[in-house]
Amino acid sequence: MTFNDRIFGVLMIVLAVAYGWGATQFPEPFGGTEAVGSDTFPLLLAVVLALSSLYMIVRPDPDNAWPWSRTGVELIVAVVVLVLYAMLLQPLGFIISTILAVGTLCWRMGARPVKAYVTGAVAGVVVFLLFNFALDLSLPLGLLEFLEVS
Repeated sequence: MTFNDRIFGVLMIVLAVAYGWGATQFPEPFGGTEAVGSDTFPLLLAVVLALSSLYMIVRPDPDNAWPWSRTGVELIVAVVVLVLYAMLLQPLGFIISTILAVGTLCWRMGARPVKAYVTGAVAGVVVFLLFNFALDLSLPLGLLEFLEVS
């Protein structure tokens, strides 16, 4: 069964490289490059993903049967939610996309729908405010663009 971990590790390294490359394609901000720019966090995630994937390839779990029961379905749902989140981030904006993604994932993990989506709303708004005002990194507003302060 160690073969599954190695295949998954290789696929995740490919994803890490693609994600890291995509982060380097962000346009340079007005005024020149910054020490902490829009590519910093995605590049950090790509490095962590690559290192974790290498670990899975080098030291796979000896007893890792793929979960084809309800857990396997939930993993597939989580991947679909995350892909949709990435696709909807620009058109819907960070806050709405995060509410939908975090809320759906929390609900699928057993939270009641109202509590799940309230958690998503709090997470989306708090992270948006943190990035925009504390870190001075803009996240897309999408449908909420009318809230933008000049």
